[in-house]
Amino acid sequence: MIYLWISILTLSNAVAWLANLLTLPGNWIILILCGIYAWFFPEDAGSGIGWIGLAILALCAVVGEVIEFIAGAAFAGKRGGSRRGMALAVVGTAAGSLTGAVIGVPIPILGPVIGALLGGAGGAFAGAWLGEIWKGKTAAEGAHVGTGAMIGRLLGTSAKLVIGAAMVVIATVDAIW
Repeated sequence: MIYLWISILTLSNAVAWLANLLTLPGNWIILILCGIYAWFFPEDAGSGIGWIGLAILALCAVVGEVIEFIAGAAFAGKRGGSRRGMALAVVGTAAGSLTGAVIGVPIPILGPVIGALLGGAGGAFAGAWLGEIWKGKTAAEGAHVGTGAMIGRLLGTSAKLVIGAAMVVIATVDAIW
């Protein structure tokens, strides 16, 4: 019976991991799911998730957020982006991710994932570009900052996905052993 619950946990964590593509806090959802699992299946001699496992998962979630934030802001800021441009890049990322996921629905399995990733990057570009234009910069300057926001978003999301995948594996291994 325990293997059924471990399978449910792993599947739930995998779905939460995919939520990262939609700019949702997927890694934090993994941590919460593991905390609930640990509450009902405390670590014993055979299986379960313990405090050390939860602490490692929490550290991973924090590191993922820090990397994602730094990558997006650093690339836009490195190209002369304003706070307004960076703020609108965040809004654009969320809107673009959701729009891309919806547009990608007709393509089975990978369509929404790829759509959300590309939509988020496009939204980051558009938001940063609009923020810089609104600030009074030229279209070329806005595009320069927007490109930085887009690259940062792709790199940040990629890093967060890698960390989230590691969290799914860590949680599964900890639950089994």
